Amino acid sequence: MKTLSLIITLILSTTLSFAQTETKQEVTVTIENIANNRGSLSVALHSQETFMKSEGVQIVSSKITGDKVIVTFKDVTPGNYAIMVLHDENNNQQMDFEPNGMPLESYGISNNPMLMGPPRFSDGKFEVLDKNIELTIKL
Repeated sequence: MKTLSLIITLILSTTLSFAQTETKQEVTVTIENIANNRGSLSVALHSQETFMKSEGVQIVSSKITGDKVIVTFKDVTPGNYAIMVLHDENNNQQMDFEPNGMPLESYGISNNPMLMGPPRFSDGKFEVLDKNIELTIKL
């Protein structure tokens, strides 16, 4: 009886310890079609709750040194996300607009959708599961 209790306890503790560990992944983003080397790129990983409402879950800024930039988000928990990229040419940490509301600075989102109007989370949505992800975003 002691042996059976010990085996059951061992199985439960092993199973519960595996259930509590959540693997985190990396999301690597290659940004292409950058118009020039002025300013910097602001790359934000968003959940549905933060998309177009607040700062992203993670934000990476990068200088532009060539025709493409690669950034990596680390420790991303499984879930649904979208990435927004802003080419902040004047480094004022915000998107600048024409008087008619059109963006002055280039931007892009994951999945590279053709947009007619502001982006929606569903346009750029992708899922992080149990492996690292690589994406390409064109500005």
